[in-house]
Amino acid sequence: MKPTTLPLSLLAGLLAAMLLPHARAAEPAVAAPPAQAASAPARVEGTRTDIESQLRDAMSRGDPKTKRLNLIIDGKSSSAGLASTPGAAPPVNPVDNKPPAVAGPRPREPGLVIRQQRPAAPAAAPAPHKDIHWSYEGEGAPTNWGKLKADYATCASGQRQSPIHIEDSETLRGPAEAIEFRYAPSKGTVVNNGHTVEVKVYGENSLTVRGNTYQLVQFHFHHPAEERINGQGYPMVAHFVHRNEVGQLAVLAVLLEPGEPNALIQKVWTHMPLDVNDSVRLPPDLIHVGEILPRDQRYYQYMGSLTTPPCTEGVLWLILKQPVSISREQLRLFGQLYANNARPMQPRHDRPVRDAVLIAPGGRP
Repeated sequence: MKPTTLPLSLLAGLLAAMLLPHARAAEPAVAAPPAQAASAPARVEGTRTDIESQLRDAMSRGDPKTKRLNLIIDGKSSSAGLASTPGAAPPVNPVDNKPPAVAGPRPREPGLVIRQQRPAAPAAAPAPHKDIHWSYEGEGAPTNWGKLKADYATCASGQRQSPIHIEDSETLRGPAEAIEFRYAPSKGTVVNNGHTVEVKVYGENSLTVRGNTYQLVQFHFHHPAEERINGQGYPMVAHFVHRNEVGQLAVLAVLLEPGEPNALIQKVWTHMPLDVNDSVRLPPDLIHVGEILPRDQRYYQYMGSLTTPPCTEGVLWLILKQPVSISREQLRLFGQLYANNARPMQPRHDRPVRDAVLIAPGGRP
């Protein structure tokens, strides 16, 4: 540490360079006669403004043409240039190179002792992003889907998400075209994908609506049903996912309520895989999706999204109004694997929902 002696007239020009934010300063004391040791300066904690105020105060005393202040910059001392031992004298601050007026130790004159504050420890680096897989609970729950991956952002920011709560009083009620179903006995594979039981269907199975034909790709189940109609929920729903030749999706939803055993579901449950990512190939022509369709095929129609990540929008939803039955035993079996795999309701955002009160001639009532 090397003391620096500066004329008063130069101090003001050096303030900005020497005074760092949150530096500490000691209150300057009145100079003592050369032969008398000065008392230790009082400790002062303060900001840059406080230090500047102390300097101005010291500069205003006496004749500024002859006055000198001792200025000690100490970036290492933990005691701001003062003796760290309680009761010890302050450090020697020589004013100039003249020998002391009296024998003995060189007299000490009080001055300003400024210490640069120790830099704060660098902030800890953020923890690496954990690879969290989407799910229906915990860190991967639906409320966090949009944060898990960039590809899932639509789950949080999308304005046309599914499922929604449908109220008849808020729908466009009137006649609607019949959905043309063309389903036939087909091959299939049952997969436990870790989120639901899914049946991949192979064969010529399709539906036609709004002048477009969509081929059936797969169907799967949610427990409880994701849809809510006029305030009513259902214990399960089957979603039949279709795709047209340009890649657009249409999902047919069949609501399930407790009652008689369901023939199509019984076939699937009989071959249900138990382990995640396990699959079971079904016997040829075992699956006939037409078995699950209700007689009343009136429906609700709206534009929404997939109900699982990446929550892709632009999906045509067709929700059949009439539920079909499923036995309590069939419900219980699925519930043992997936007690809750339903996404919560999403905001409607004033989307129109068509309510097919009547089916156009040619379709079943």
